[in-house]
Amino acid sequence: MAGSSRKVIFAALLGNSLIAVTKFIAAALTGSSAMLSEAIHSLVDTGNQILLLHGLKQSGQAPSAQHPYGRGKEIYFWGFVVAISIFAVGAGVSIFEGVRRCLHPHPVSNPQINYVVLGLAMVFEGAAWLFALREFKAVKGQRGYLEAVRENKDPGLFVVLFEDSAAMLGLLVALVGVFLTQITGWLYWDGIASILIGLILAGTAVWLAAETKSLLIGESALPEVVSGIRELAASFADINHVNEVLTNHFGPHYILVNLSVDFRNEATAGDAERTIAALAGRIKDHFPDVRKVFVEVEARDATPPPGQEQ
Repeated sequence: MAGSSRKVIFAALLGNSLIAVTKFIAAALTGSSAMLSEAIHSLVDTGNQILLLHGLKQSGQAPSAQHPYGRGKEIYFWGFVVAISIFAVGAGVSIFEGVRRCLHPHPVSNPQINYVVLGLAMVFEGAAWLFALREFKAVKGQRGYLEAVRENKDPGLFVVLFEDSAAMLGLLVALVGVFLTQITGWLYWDGIASILIGLILAGTAVWLAAETKSLLIGESALPEVVSGIRELAASFADINHVNEVLTNHFGPHYILVNLSVDFRNEATAGDAERTIAALAGRIKDHFPDVRKVFVEVEARDATPPPGQEQ
């Protein structure tokens, strides 16, 4: 999945950098507030892709004495930074520019330039969006889109997909704003379009922040992984009962597993050691993203119910 994320981010980076330059030129030539907001949007997206690539690189570092579980959560941190930048820079500047233009409206010159630029941007942005959507579909499987976003542990894919979706919607708003300004002569349409683009970015940023914050705090593995680990543990003859299966994602492809099991009374210390070693190996074979397995030996009644831990 990391390879898919990297390809999606590179595709978005290339498209957004070219589109941003074109939009800034068009905004300078026409004086359109909506076009300037779109240019800022593309510039922010370009910077965000650079941050995500940096996060992917950092998250791939090997464990060290200071970071014994690696730096996998770097991608979650930078994903959260991306959400903040979309909100603070993209949404904030767009709304500010729209309000300023509504307070001091002036005509948009050469609107044909805006149409050409917006049309080209929709083609390039649409290609990047389709590429991100195709990669996301391959990952989500039979799950619904919202369910797949909630359960996806690799923010690189869904952050870019949401950014591109917001970009496509913003382009449509900018196009409508320029068109209405031209045909009605009411100069406020341009500023209103800029404000709407800002609101779209703000909504996207809030959603992304909520998703990446959950990953940053620490999410468990998917339910099917947890239940699969429980079934594997229960299949060993020396294990009388599986008390708890605790998991935590330390990165998109780094799961830590902590098992609490009750061994049968007849099992010796040697039996327990062999079973634990075999269990850890079998879990890692079945679930390649599991990197660490810790097994605690506890009596069945010693594990408190969830939510009542001391």
